[in-house]
Amino acid sequence: MVVLLPLVPMSVVVNCAFHGVTTVLSRAVYCRRTLFGVFPISKHLVNTLTTHTFTNRKYFSTNCIMPVPQGINGLYDFRNISPEYIEKETDVLINKQRAVYDTVGSLALDHVSYENIIKQLADLMAERSTMGSPLDFPQHAATDKVVREASSKAEQKLEEFDVEMSMRKDIFDRVVAFRDTVGLGGLTDEQKRLVDKLILHGKRNGLHLSAEIRTEIKKIKKTMSELSIKFQRNLNEDNTKLYFTREELAGMPDDFVNELTQGDGGKLEVTLKYPHLFPITKKCRVPDTRRLMITASQSKCMEENTPILEELISLRQKQAELLGYPNHAAYVLEERMAQNPENVSQFLTGLTAKLQPLWQKERVDMLNLKKEECDKYNYEHSGKLDFWDFRYYMNQVEEKLYAVDQNEVRQYFPLEKVTEGLLDIYQTLLGLKFTQQPDADTWHPDVLLYRVNDAKTKEHLGYFFLDLYPRDGKFGHAAVFPLQPSCTTPDGGRQVAVCAMMCNFTKPTKDKPALLDHSEVETYFHEFGHVMHHICSSASFAMFAGTRVERDFLEAPSQMLENWVWEKEPLTRMSGHYETGVTLPDEIVEKLQKSRKANAGGFNLRQIVLGTFDQTIHTRGEANTKTLFAQTYRSIMDIEPIPNTNMPANFGHLAGGYDAQYYGYLWSEVYSMDMYESCFKKQGILNPEQRTPAIIIDQYMEGC
Repeated sequence: MVVLLPLVPMSVVVNCAFHGVTTVLSRAVYCRRTLFGVFPISKHLVNTLTTHTFTNRKYFSTNCIMPVPQGINGLYDFRNISPEYIEKETDVLINKQRAVYDTVGSLALDHVSYENIIKQLADLMAERSTMGSPLDFPQHAATDKVVREASSKAEQKLEEFDVEMSMRKDIFDRVVAFRDTVGLGGLTDEQKRLVDKLILHGKRNGLHLSAEIRTEIKKIKKTMSELSIKFQRNLNEDNTKLYFTREELAGMPDDFVNELTQGDGGKLEVTLKYPHLFPITKKCRVPDTRRLMITASQSKCMEENTPILEELISLRQKQAELLGYPNHAAYVLEERMAQNPENVSQFLTGLTAKLQPLWQKERVDMLNLKKEECDKYNYEHSGKLDFWDFRYYMNQVEEKLYAVDQNEVRQYFPLEKVTEGLLDIYQTLLGLKFTQQPDADTWHPDVLLYRVNDAKTKEHLGYFFLDLYPRDGKFGHAAVFPLQPSCTTPDGGRQVAVCAMMCNFTKPTKDKPALLDHSEVETYFHEFGHVMHHICSSASFAMFAGTRVERDFLEAPSQMLENWVWEKEPLTRMSGHYETGVTLPDEIVEKLQKSRKANAGGFNLRQIVLGTFDQTIHTRGEANTKTLFAQTYRSIMDIEPIPNTNMPANFGHLAGGYDAQYYGYLWSEVYSMDMYESCFKKQGILNPEQRTPAIIIDQYMEGC
């Protein structure tokens, strides 16, 4: 789940019950993956489902204990729920969980066992993830604002509960007692890892420290949770609009302009949502229009979110110091592949030095194109690249120097055809079978639900929702939200995984279907990689399910899968001209392939700007974010940011679980290319043989 605009999907996170485990709900995002079989729900969940009457519902009835479609343990038709329902079910979940925690915390230290301590905590985490999602996810998807607001309040209440439970020393002491008295002998590797993580997270929450420090940490955690939720809510509810004449939109395709709504005074209305923001900043040749759009984008939620972000930075630093860490980055990176801020700094600095010569050559090309265009249209030429020029001249480089006309390319990528081809490719690649559920109730008529089965064994693996078009109040980036983890159930069965893919592609018009440019096809393929990561996981515990991996590895599977949209056969499967059905011609495929490394210097340096800014604020522990971002951007890109703007105020990653971890997008890219080259490309990118996830991982670890 960002720079001038978010160029990578967003991820969202939620804190999972015990010991403050942070679990990814998304992306890039992210942007912040798992699955399997039918869920034999436990007695307390049966009671929850059977003691409430849901009228006119397909998912629930008073005569069944199982939601329909089978295996989805939550209500996802948000059009038929009320704020009161969300509030009531939030309290029910919290009270049920608290009762179990109290039971675990009251056990005598000399009577602890795997069954009455570790398994109970694992079951609680699975239940929290599963039954909490229908309560805290509507804020990102529901069409009714009062439901979104109720969901946001539910998330705040649930996270406050999570913080409270994460700070229970009685629970921590019993986990430690289990390790020290019963021991880890006879446990599986995953069970041992769970015990180790529970103890590590307890220490990282200060449960080995004094009561005074624990009280302070608990207070900080609750405040940070409230601020993060508020930060994202402000972004979701933003509805900024700008108005332009047709002349001010010169360079935009006629079909784009013709579909705009006419506002007061006869001007055309545009928003900051992706289907308007991206095309205008890439295609509109009028510099002042681009300036206004980028300025509005960089200023979004600036007044509300700047103080929130700066308070978060300060609170994170204070918590780190209480726990004995020099700064928040050191605290976070302890559990990441990079290990410490010094390694991240060395990585970003070294990469910057290698990319700068490439960027300097790209700048020359962009400045030449800018001079030509200014001379042609009699625009004032400043002799430099302005902040609002960057995306536009990246596109111009592709069109003029590589002859890639994205408007022409779009004609071959109607969304329905891309979806059909994408699903076909993933089914072939991973040996899966996707089945659309035509009668499923969802939160919006545009949303589709698919069931996933293993094509060979017929095993039911899970479901995914596709929510692909923008609307007011919806999550504004591209992300995958895990809604239900694949893990072992209390009675030893297996729960299937459920997730939702949220994107904001251009909607169809009365004359044309929704059409994607190639970068949007890449985003779609990337995000669906997260869906598959979620679906194909087979961990026993929710803590390790799906995308709950080290954050600086999180993006690697999806980044690897981006390679498919640069190869001829996958592009052929996903393309078909919206009028003729003709697939993408070979000459366009070749042009796209040649253009792949175009703008690589500038694009990756802009990612380094964000990673460097993120590391700086979380090592210093305080920042004037507006000033620091401008300094960082100017230093690395040698482009002057727009005065009186503050992009970090709408940089959702910083409040959504990527704090001190944005470098991970570039870090994981190394692994993604290695996996692609060493395993997939060598054996054939659409070779269905030996393509189960377990075999893929084993082959990679053995060096193929």
